[in-house]
Amino acid sequence: MRESSAAVLLPQEILRRKLLGLALTAPEIRQLVEGMANGSLGDAQAGAFAMAVCARGMSAAETTELTLAMRDSGRVLDWRALGFERPMLDKHSTGGVGDLVSLVLGPMLAACGACVPMLSGRGLGHTGGTLDKLEAIAGYQCDVSIDQLCQTLHAAGVAIVGAGSDLAPADRRLYAIRDVTGTVESVALITASILSKKLAAHPDALVLDIKTGSGALMPTLSQARELALSLVAVATRAGLPTRALISDMNQPLAPAIGNALEVAVALRYLRGDERPERLHRLSLRLGSELLCLAGLAVGLGEAEARLLAALEQGHAAERFARMVAALGGSSSVIDSGLADLAKAPLIAPVHAEHDGCVSAIDARALGLVVVALGGGRSIPGAAIDYRVGLDRVAAIGDYIDRERPLAFVHASDADALARASRAVRAAFTLVGDPQLPPLVYQCIGVDDTELT
Repeated sequence: MRESSAAVLLPQEILRRKLLGLALTAPEIRQLVEGMANGSLGDAQAGAFAMAVCARGMSAAETTELTLAMRDSGRVLDWRALGFERPMLDKHSTGGVGDLVSLVLGPMLAACGACVPMLSGRGLGHTGGTLDKLEAIAGYQCDVSIDQLCQTLHAAGVAIVGAGSDLAPADRRLYAIRDVTGTVESVALITASILSKKLAAHPDALVLDIKTGSGALMPTLSQARELALSLVAVATRAGLPTRALISDMNQPLAPAIGNALEVAVALRYLRGDERPERLHRLSLRLGSELLCLAGLAVGLGEAEARLLAALEQGHAAERFARMVAALGGSSSVIDSGLADLAKAPLIAPVHAEHDGCVSAIDARALGLVVVALGGGRSIPGAAIDYRVGLDRVAAIGDYIDRERPLAFVHASDADALARASRAVRAAFTLVGDPQLPPLVYQCIGVDDTELT
């Protein structure tokens, strides 16, 4: 059902139409998005729009129009005009707990001959933000101009930065509002948010990591598949070759949760000191899909071999160091970065009440522990304590006893440590036989083919 509408309606009338479950026209959607970008739409109205979309949903056509309007709310990059000839590749995760793939995969792809302008976001809900993690590195600047972005790409082949005020500015505003209004988990809003930034960055190929499980925005496989199909469909309509992997988030991807702690895992990974299995396998699979999609490798086997060579020969670590130096950090981050990361004043193990094998983990609860410690935000723009979090987090299948704690808490004070310890204990189940979930459930291409 549609109502006829004038060329311009009061914002509240457009909001009312969506709240009634009516489909919005392209001009109506663009009017709201322009208001978000130029500030004429108030925070309350933007929040009301997000709530109405969550309550009533959006059709595929509306979602596409919203995505394109948010893309067009700012500048759309033209890499060839800016002097770049190498394939421009990008990767995005819907967010999880202990998910630091971007920090290691971007440099790996750059070392394989790609250029990787990765426009990332900050923490949203219980999930950690890539930019927050990188800002745990002293001097690292996430908010850069297009000129600085290009300089970084020329120097390192990879730049993991914020979208900037002139790229998809409408999303920049709506993203922060969604975080504090309980409107994070909307397929239409997630699709528009992710793809508006990606389309503005104008890559040649994109791979999406759609998380499912207890720590994901889409906790069930059917929800994750719905989002993956939406993202691939809208990206394809916009002319961007895209694949989406549905991967498991029933436990943290890496054994650390928290900004500086996850950076430490990334540095050890790139140095070759330690490569956690699930993090390593998923990084290789995402990177292999992307290299194949861009024509930089023939088959997943060849692609994985190239990525492994980039790691083993130190080229990926070198690219990461170049990126950090170009964005204001130390060029010796690979060698000295671990020692330079800020440390929490209190670090203590959390022991289980009884011995047993970990059979289930509430990954979302662990993410919220880190937020409560100060490692995430409850209001937009709030300061973050980069030091706090959890590390040496047990995985499903691990045996827990007096020698092996569930995790170590990094806290700023004794009260926070005590609260976090109780919450960590409650997040683990040590009863029953563990059923190890698959790492990747499905890979969705433009024709919804289940790729292996």
